Amino acid sequence: MKKGIKHHKVGDSVESYLLITSSKKGVASNGKPFLTLMLSDQSGEIEAKLWGCSPEDEELFVNRTIVHIHGDVNEYRGNRQLKIKSIRPTSEMDQVSTADFLQSAPLPPDEMLERINQYLFDMTNPKIQRITRHLLKKHQKAFIEAPAATRNHHEYVSGLAYHVICMLDLARAVSALYPSLDKDLLYSGVILHDLGKVHELSGPVAAEYTTQGKLIGHISIIVNEIAEAAKELEIEGDEVMALQHIVLSHHGKGEWGSPKPPMMREAEILHHVDNLDAKMNMMDRALDGVEPGEFSDRVFPMDNRTFYKPSFHDKPLDL
Repeated sequence: MKKGIKHHKVGDSVESYLLITSSKKGVASNGKPFLTLMLSDQSGEIEAKLWGCSPEDEELFVNRTIVHIHGDVNEYRGNRQLKIKSIRPTSEMDQVSTADFLQSAPLPPDEMLERINQYLFDMTNPKIQRITRHLLKKHQKAFIEAPAATRNHHEYVSGLAYHVICMLDLARAVSALYPSLDKDLLYSGVILHDLGKVHELSGPVAAEYTTQGKLIGHISIIVNEIAEAAKELEIEGDEVMALQHIVLSHHGKGEWGSPKPPMMREAEILHHVDNLDAKMNMMDRALDGVEPGEFSDRVFPMDNRTFYKPSFHDKPLDL
């Protein structure tokens, strides 16, 4: 079986079909243009440089294009990088489709929806439950397919739903330790906090920010929709403002994108649960395929650190 791009090591020669998920033009120190390409398959992704690119190359090698590529895996600043020897866009003769290159969540969509709905059934506050159910049902199709981000964490098909599932399970565990937390508010915050990304991002295939995403953003989008849902359902009370606050504050700080800092217990916990799950996803994926006793590639959003897999990992424990 042919191994995926994520599992190729420095020194390997690669000849494969890959999907361009990002294409950015740059200018080298010698004044010549180049393209920085992010190339992916179902195993993961790798960066590549196309040096001395022509205007025709810029038009050909764009986001969501499948290419046939031949190159060598090198190391650059602690990360793997593909040195391109040849690259061409595919045609019908190649018999490949975009679906062949998409990563997806490790759980089937129906199972994730069932688990999320169970958390909804467990809610006892009818106002919070009705608003949450209304918005989830309204966006269910887009939600179950959407990535959680364009890069860094859960940036794959159904990544948003999987992120929510993991966060809900974390929230339940934390609530068992701290009974002062309002579980309904916390669970609702988990389900709704990133729901605006169904409008902020273009979809599961090489996601990009939409115009609405760039100008308004997922936090403001869903805060407005909470207010609209409450009006439509004729719901009033502190619950509406509490739900809006927990969404507004889930990034934690203004410099991290939060219009307000957390000012309720549930808002503080949501911020940490969100951050924990995102970082664990990044680390798990960085270490996937890394041999025990070796380091991962650098993970830019985690202070550009590399992560070590201890040599005793993957060995049976002598208990």
